[in-house]
Amino acid sequence: MSNIKKLFFNKGLLKKYNLSFPKIKNREKVIQGGQKFKDKVVIITGASSGIGKACAFEFAEKGATVVLAARRIDKLRKIEETINNQGGKTLIVKTDVKEIDDCINLIDKTVEKYGKIDVLINNAGISMRASFEDLDLTVIKELMDTNFFGAVYCTKFALPYLLKQKGTVIGISSISGLTPLPGRTGYSASKHAMDGFLNTLRLENIKKGLNVLVVHPGFTSSNIRNTALNKMGIPQKESPRDEEKMMSSERVAQIIAKAAYKRERDLILTPQGRLVVWLHKNFPSFTDRILLNEMAKEPDAPI
Repeated sequence: MSNIKKLFFNKGLLKKYNLSFPKIKNREKVIQGGQKFKDKVVIITGASSGIGKACAFEFAEKGATVVLAARRIDKLRKIEETINNQGGKTLIVKTDVKEIDDCINLIDKTVEKYGKIDVLINNAGISMRASFEDLDLTVIKELMDTNFFGAVYCTKFALPYLLKQKGTVIGISSISGLTPLPGRTGYSASKHAMDGFLNTLRLENIKKGLNVLVVHPGFTSSNIRNTALNKMGIPQKESPRDEEKMMSSERVAQIIAKAAYKRERDLILTPQGRLVVWLHKNFPSFTDRILLNEMAKEPDAPI
């Protein structure tokens, strides 16, 4: 990507098209000091691993009472034990966000115990890796039910309590919620849908004090690629990318906590991610070729 930046960092070219190059920060800021979320109740879906798990530790460290939701209750118990041993406060609720009743139960249990909700982090999600031509349609439905409708359900039932607190809804989207991503049609579609839903929700409630933050991580070191579904809906189990070169889930969680505290509305993470979004907006055909070539380099690429 550095060569791409050099190519377009040409004042004459930018002036010709009336463009300004995006500001590429090397490091995103994080909160300095602790207890910024003291007495706040924060619900996190998909809290058993990856960004959700990292957010659980980060918000608990900053003083929040964290409500941890996921299907794998055994993993939630381990996280709960660690946070409680560190002096934090937790509630775990077994939740499959695809199920409306589970989402209602998550909100009801939270309000029953704490009487309020200050922050809802819609993080639960799965990915896929296959060409659409070869894809079983049940995979698309699984991704939409989890990534999109899971966020819709939880937000719907939490909204009255969030409005009362003038709280924050956070959606963990993706760079592919702003750009295409070859070999991940269902994933990209679900994230585009999440973006549209949350951005419109913000407008509908802007006068009521609701803050809506949409987070667009780039490739993040987590287990999402390991659990990504293949063309038949079976987890691929191995990541096709070098996880060590990616931003860590812990770093993403730190940036999310800062943005939530500052009541920001949008995050696009990593310099590479911001560059891709900018290029796609201004040079879509050129960026299509970059994305296609990049994704084709993966082992056993489906494209």
